[in-house]
Amino acid sequence: MWLVGKGDKVRRTFKVTPGSVNPAPGEYRVTSRSNKVKGTDGVPVEHVVRFASVGGVAIGFSAAVDNTPPDPDGPSLTGGIRESRKDGAAMWSFATIGHKVVVIR
Repeated sequence: MWLVGKGDKVRRTFKVTPGSVNPAPGEYRVTSRSNKVKGTDGVPVEHVVRFASVGGVAIGFSAAVDNTPPDPDGPSLTGGIRESRKDGAAMWSFATIGHKVVVIR
């Protein structure tokens, strides 16, 4: 994950773990945010930044309160791209409504 600011300057990099549902490569915009909710896998998450939907599954970044990674083989379809709580706080500050998100593979 790269947080890229003005002038294409990389402000922060960190690792993320994808959910079981992934968006297609392309440009998106942040559409909604939630400070604290329960993920579709039942795990409490915070700093949720959503930017897409695939087959009715919301796609976005989040940090599990207990730092639990998503279970790719779990029974629920998950669109949460998990990051650490520290990185989630940085994403929350960085990616406001309308902010561009670029998905690459």
